[in-house]
Amino acid sequence: MKRLIDLLLALLASLLLALPLVLIALWVRTTSPGPALYWSDRVGRNNALFRMPKFRTMRIDTPEVATHLLERPEQWLTPIGSFLRRSSLDELPQLWSILRGDMSLVGPRPALHNQHDLIALRTRAGVHMLRPGLTGWAQINGRDELPIEQKVALDAWYLQHCSLTQDATILLRTISAVLCRDGVSH
Repeated sequence: MKRLIDLLLALLASLLLALPLVLIALWVRTTSPGPALYWSDRVGRNNALFRMPKFRTMRIDTPEVATHLLERPEQWLTPIGSFLRRSSLDELPQLWSILRGDMSLVGPRPALHNQHDLIALRTRAGVHMLRPGLTGWAQINGRDELPIEQKVALDAWYLQHCSLTQDATILLRTISAVLCRDGVSH
């Protein structure tokens, strides 16, 4: 049932957001050299790798590491990168990953392929069995501000308590968190 809901809502969102998606892509392309989308290798369900799209917010010569590991990450942002991140508009292309079945609307955020500490902790907690999500329990309880151990604890809580009702609550709280820009790193 969760997969069917993911498909229907992602398809509906893709149709409703088609024009804004095109406009954002054009905005990215006209404000910095390089493609509009950035595809990164992410860790999905059962630790399988998949390619996840985001609107590009960083320069094309940025090292491929988690943003918090960059020294002075703001120096790597494109002219509109900070806005796209604060507004979470950079995440919209992940609707493609939901339609493909690599992601769900709700689940733990997909780790970068080189975030070995996060991957190991999630595997120990059994969280790796979940399909990663566009949003999740950790996202609405701190987002980028949380240390890895706390993110994994929140992901493990979600694993034990996931339900369609819980997912609906997370989706509604995500809207509030995005509008208030709670816990977003620039």
